[in-house]
Amino acid sequence: MPSADDPAEPVDRWRPQPAAEPYRDELPTELDAAGFVGPYLFPDNKRRRIAGAIYAVVSVLLLVLWATYSSGGVLVNRGFLVAGVAGLVLAGYQVLAGYPLDVRDLAALTASSKEVGFPIGHASAQLGWRGLRSRPTWRILLYSADDPPTKRGLVLVDGVDGSVVDHFVEDNPEDWSQYDR
Repeated sequence: MPSADDPAEPVDRWRPQPAAEPYRDELPTELDAAGFVGPYLFPDNKRRRIAGAIYAVVSVLLLVLWATYSSGGVLVNRGFLVAGVAGLVLAGYQVLAGYPLDVRDLAALTASSKEVGFPIGHASAQLGWRGLRSRPTWRILLYSADDPPTKRGLVLVDGVDGSVVDHFVEDNPEDWSQYDR
């Protein structure tokens, strides 16, 4: 008779066992805003330039190896040339797409309040990107300061120069009567 420490059926140690806790992906601590108190500073897009510089250095090394040792050998072949050129193209894109985020969320909110023409109550800011070069753009969803809000709007503000890219304002179609006091 098996004891409490000894299982009734033998465990097949060659068969993968189910994990006790499933793996969960997590945000890096610098991007996790949950539980953060105070003004949140969005990461700057200029960090892309660091990756672009790394791609460029590795690509140049590959091209130098190809140019130096490509005499028909099997270790350094045409793949070094293709990878070096592709890496330089990718490095160029990373550098071009590394726009600095010069306009912060509060400045974008100020620009959007001037555009919509009514006092703003509740608002939400989200940073997105537009275009092939991924230009940073603030998406500001806002409501009027009335109680309940009578108007709402969406304003797109450029994150580089602060200009308003587009805006949409409408009467608030939501029914707030159940929240009357």
